[in-house]
Amino acid sequence: MNVITPLFGGTSGSLPMRIHRARERVVAPIRAVAARSQLTEQQWRILAVLDEQGPMDATRLSEQCGLLLPSQTRIIQTLMEKGLVTRSRDQNDRRRQTLAITEAGHGIVVSHAGELEKLSARIEARLGRKRLATLMELLEELERI
Repeated sequence: MNVITPLFGGTSGSLPMRIHRARERVVAPIRAVAARSQLTEQQWRILAVLDEQGPMDATRLSEQCGLLLPSQTRIIQTLMEKGLVTRSRDQNDRRRQTLAITEAGHGIVVSHAGELEKLSARIEARLGRKRLATLMELLEELERI
């Protein structure tokens, strides 16, 4: 007897499994782009968020990137060693630190922008603009649950 609901069961049709497989299909090409700059997917996410949204504290960055703080701390250290991210003390609260992308980090993001734009266009062409917008809305709603 199956005691797990179909929505969350371990089968291939469950919501978690479908989301995982879809994520892998979307992220695999991004992983390949990041690897060409000797970056991991997580490092790429941090650079992309800091480039798009500007300097921020570690907690907000972890929320935006979907990373746990302890993991993010190690990743930030590596990015700092590569000269791609800086960390500075917050002027108003010395306990807080602000993270920012460097010019070198921005250069990496810019160097891959065209390739990522082509990936985005391919997904939009496959799903259509309206269905893609609906998907994005549904995913955002799912995040709020």
